[in-house]
Amino acid sequence: MELEKIELQNFRNYKNATITFDDGLNVICGQNAQGKTNLLEAIYFCVVGKSFRASREKEVINMQKDIAKIKVYIKKNVGKSIIEMLFSKKEKKTVKIDGIPIKRISQLLGEFNGVFFSPDELKLIKDSPEDRRRFMDIDLSQTTKQYIYLLSRYNEVLASRNKQLKQNLKLADMKNILSIWDDQLATYAQKIKRYRQNFVLNLAPYAQKAHAYITDGKEQLGVEYVSIAENTKEEIIKKLEQSIEKDLALGYTTYGVHRDDIKVTVNGIDVRTYGSQGQQRTCALSLKLAELNIIEDITHTRPVLLLDDVLSELDESRKKRLLDFVKGTQTFITCTEFDYPDIKCKKIIIQNGDVK
Repeated sequence: MELEKIELQNFRNYKNATITFDDGLNVICGQNAQGKTNLLEAIYFCVVGKSFRASREKEVINMQKDIAKIKVYIKKNVGKSIIEMLFSKKEKKTVKIDGIPIKRISQLLGEFNGVFFSPDELKLIKDSPEDRRRFMDIDLSQTTKQYIYLLSRYNEVLASRNKQLKQNLKLADMKNILSIWDDQLATYAQKIKRYRQNFVLNLAPYAQKAHAYITDGKEQLGVEYVSIAENTKEEIIKKLEQSIEKDLALGYTTYGVHRDDIKVTVNGIDVRTYGSQGQQRTCALSLKLAELNIIEDITHTRPVLLLDDVLSELDESRKKRLLDFVKGTQTFITCTEFDYPDIKCKKIIIQNGDVK
């Protein structure tokens, strides 16, 4: 898979821009606040249908304008594809694939695969399990349509069960009502757990290999899936029933795959609790690089790699090893300077939303 070209209109600080890319390393250079990250954000929108930073999508529209557009041209193993996005201050975002509007963002997932990493992705290691679940969910959603459906249904049933828990009913009545939701919740949960288990099992060796390469073999990475959920539907239902009194007291469902996590270790030590910031950053990067292989294994096409201001966070040795590691992957790296004359790349200079 290759991103050949992007066209932007009124997106952030880009008024009208057309940028073509090479199939290898694309280095997006410029001083701070010139629009480098905005460009990666536009590309990422076409991967998963949302921003990695904007809480409100209307924020991406240039302040003096009412609409913004993104259009990307993608080359695939067989054929080509065009994804268009229109943002409006008055209406919902619209998306077209090859000129045909889609009804749901889930229809976009898998059309253009990509992996994004920035220093903010340190939260993948440092922050709550929610961030690590999101990591699994985004990857699985790019590669498996069935997973999108299962996750969506699970979240809907979970919301309904939590709403029911807040009703002031007798315990016996509550048990009868919740049994309906528990049966559905267990059906989806066992399947979601199986997908996530297999994902982490397949991810781990790729992440270990990437981590060993970047650290020059000085550290050994461990990646483990952690879930309180049982494996069978019957066992999950039993656990949900046993948790009812606790759930009633707290007003939400305390048991299930919505509590899943990933444990990451370096040389056997929990890196979230005891690792240095440098170790945590390298672990997060290794997990992201491993995504490339997971997606390629399932889709049989290599996703693009988006790296935002990553080089400034690495020492010189790890910078060079990272740049060597991504050979063979269409990569987009933002930076203020790129002083590696021996590395083949296309350099794109951004100045206040203009391409120089």
